[in-house]
Amino acid sequence: MPLNPIPASAPAPCPSTPASGAPRSSFAIDVPDALLARARAGDRSAFEQIYRWFERPVFNLALRILGGAYAGDREEAAEVLQETMLKVYGKLGEFRGNGSPFWGWLRQIAVNEALMRLRSQRRHVHDVPLDGDDLVMDPGPLPTAAADAAALGRALAQLPTTTRSVLWLYHAEGYTHEEIAALMQRTASFSKSQLARGGRRLRELLEPDQAGMNQEKAHA
Repeated sequence: MPLNPIPASAPAPCPSTPASGAPRSSFAIDVPDALLARARAGDRSAFEQIYRWFERPVFNLALRILGGAYAGDREEAAEVLQETMLKVYGKLGEFRGNGSPFWGWLRQIAVNEALMRLRSQRRHVHDVPLDGDDLVMDPGPLPTAAADAAALGRALAQLPTTTRSVLWLYHAEGYTHEEIAALMQRTASFSKSQLARGGRRLRELLEPDQAGMNQEKAHA
C-alpha cells in the first residue's frame, strides 16, 4: 500500500518500558490514543505516521522469520509488511485495547502474516520434528556476538526456518513457549526443544572458538 512519507517534523514515538526480565520488543512503541482515534476516523496522515513508526519492526521481524539469506527474502518481507499494514488499516476499528497495547495487536498481525507466508512456501518441511525430544532448560540470552546485527543475521539465516522463528520470537519478541506453540500449531515442548538446539547451534556459529573448546571438554 503506497503511502506518502510523513513530515520530518513528526514527533518521535515513545518507547514502552518492558516488564522486568522481559526482552524489549522493537514493536514496543506507545501510540497516543488521539493518533489512533484520528486514524480510525480516516485521517490518512495519522495512519501514515503509524505506518512509518512500525515499518522497520514489521519488516525486520518478517525478514528474520523468512530467512534473509537471499534477495528474494527481502522482497517477501516487504510483501509481508504491505499485507500486515493493509490488514491493520482495515481492522483499526476492531482494536479495543482492553488493557493490551496497540503495538502488541499490530505485532500479532505481523507474526501471523510472516508465518502464513512461511507455510505457503513450505520451507519448514525439512525441519526435524522435535516434540518431546531432547528437552533441556531454556538457554540464556543470545551470545554477546549477537550485538553485531550483521553477524547475527548471517548466523540466523543458516538455521532451519522453524528453529530460527522460535529463537527470534522467544529472544527478541518475548513470546512464551505456550504462545509460540499456539502460533505454530505445535506444542510447548516443541518450542523448548527448538530453542535449546537452535541456541546451541547459534553459539557455535557466532562463537566458534568457544564452542570448540566446550566440545573438547565434553569429550575429555
